[in-house]
Amino acid sequence: MSTPASRTPASRHHRRPRGEGQWALGYREPLNKNEENKKNDDGLNVRQRIIDIYAKRGFDSIDPADLRGRFRWYGLYTQRRPGIDGGKTAVLEPEELDDRYFMLRVRIDGGQLNLAQLRTIADISNEYARGTADLTDRQNIQLHWVEIESVPDIWERLEAVGLSTTEACGDTPRVIMGCPLAGIDADEVIDASDQIRDIHDRVIGNPAYSNLPRKFKTALSGCPAHCTVHEINDVAFVGVVNERGEAGFDLWVGGGLSTNPMLAKRLGVFVTPDKVADVHEGVVGIFRDYGYRRLRHRARLKFLVNDWGTEKFRQVLETEYLKEPLPDGPAPEQPRGSRRDHVGVFQQKDGNYYVGFAPKVGRVDGDKLRVIADIAERHGSDRVRTTVEQKMVILDIAPDKVDSVVAELEANDLQVNPSTFRRQTMACTGIEYCKLAIVETKTTAMDLIDELERRLPDFDQPLTINVNGCPNSCARIQVADIGLKGQLVVDENGDQVEGFQIHLGGSLGVNSGFGRKVRGLKTTAKALPDYVTRVVSNYDSQKKEGESFADWVQRADEADLK
Repeated sequence: MSTPASRTPASRHHRRPRGEGQWALGYREPLNKNEENKKNDDGLNVRQRIIDIYAKRGFDSIDPADLRGRFRWYGLYTQRRPGIDGGKTAVLEPEELDDRYFMLRVRIDGGQLNLAQLRTIADISNEYARGTADLTDRQNIQLHWVEIESVPDIWERLEAVGLSTTEACGDTPRVIMGCPLAGIDADEVIDASDQIRDIHDRVIGNPAYSNLPRKFKTALSGCPAHCTVHEINDVAFVGVVNERGEAGFDLWVGGGLSTNPMLAKRLGVFVTPDKVADVHEGVVGIFRDYGYRRLRHRARLKFLVNDWGTEKFRQVLETEYLKEPLPDGPAPEQPRGSRRDHVGVFQQKDGNYYVGFAPKVGRVDGDKLRVIADIAERHGSDRVRTTVEQKMVILDIAPDKVDSVVAELEANDLQVNPSTFRRQTMACTGIEYCKLAIVETKTTAMDLIDELERRLPDFDQPLTINVNGCPNSCARIQVADIGLKGQLVVDENGDQVEGFQIHLGGSLGVNSGFGRKVRGLKTTAKALPDYVTRVVSNYDSQKKEGESFADWVQRADEADLK
């Protein structure tokens, strides 16, 4: 029997390849529901509907396409309805998971806040968000329990002090991360504050860049500690000095984690300070025009960079977007130190000091934020900063006031000299508020810190423990020493309970790499302190002189990792 011509191998070979929704190649028709919603109406347009309609008529008046789509363009997500367990996360429809309250994300570009801004967030937290406030690992502050009726007033108060929620979420350029010590660190390669402002003013709220394939993350820093984790951002500018002694930036593209983690790649170019905004706009433009829009799970810049390679990416950037070549440039120096969080007391280049401190896993509240502002003001400072490790820093403390600042912070459980476990444990929002989460994270992580401090009081080696409520890696589990990915597991009684898959030995910096997954290595949430105590104790007893946890994991026997 003959084979139909339409099914011969030759005809399959010559079939036109399916498009990935790349605009620059002519694929303009929406290929999924998200793309259709964005084509129907730009996410930036939802602001006026919130002010004119939804805030006045209430939650039930909200168009579903706005509620679960365009609201994100202004930092709004519906939070998880209380009482829905993690087993239902992937089963229920969005409207079954939605609560009638919102998470509201305040973008803090460069982590830069003055006291008026910090107090405004504190007051909004107390008046509209039941006192909630979480520091994120991208320098934002998130509030919860926000009602749609309150949003216009919140915006008015934020914008009166120069803050915004514009494009804090959505398929947009998200917050621009920067070193909290920009302009004051005596050892910084370059102060990137002006470039952060230039990028913000050029792309944020600009309709030309408000419909990207998915979210787009930017980091920009001259920090010698590389505190903005440039290796896992869509685009990053890292301070360098070229062979002529000029300070500028090395350009990295295509980093990102989640279920398909990839490290960013150097393009090998030297970007002068005056060209940074142009280059950033070019990279965003490439993502907008060539990014994959057919499948959401491939709609990140990292997939395009991985497919194109750095040589083609640089060529397209220079020829199609910048219209000029970029000079070759040097790679960054190795990061200073083994911790990137700026916790502790250190001298600024002007002779004053900054004081970095550690709330537990970024969880604060409105009252705590006001306390921080009051402490800073009493000691002559008007500048505080958020970090990418869920920490905060007070700048500009005179030498004779440092001890007093430290004492007041410590008295309010804001530790300046924390244990390794308090200092280097992070947690995402988790099932308490997040509709994607499977397990609880914040309380689990805080309890873990307490247990480890009690059990291992003398352990002082660098050790990151990152706790995530789902596979999406908001808490960067793949690049943690101990990364914990939330999932349901079976306990010793055969019951399904909250637990974690364990990644070990991830790292950024000198030897960047993703954590090792040992077959079957999982733990229940209840048994988590026992597991971490065991593996950390094994490391402590077996490590060689100067050996990091990540290096030990690579050579350790599997039995010592379980």
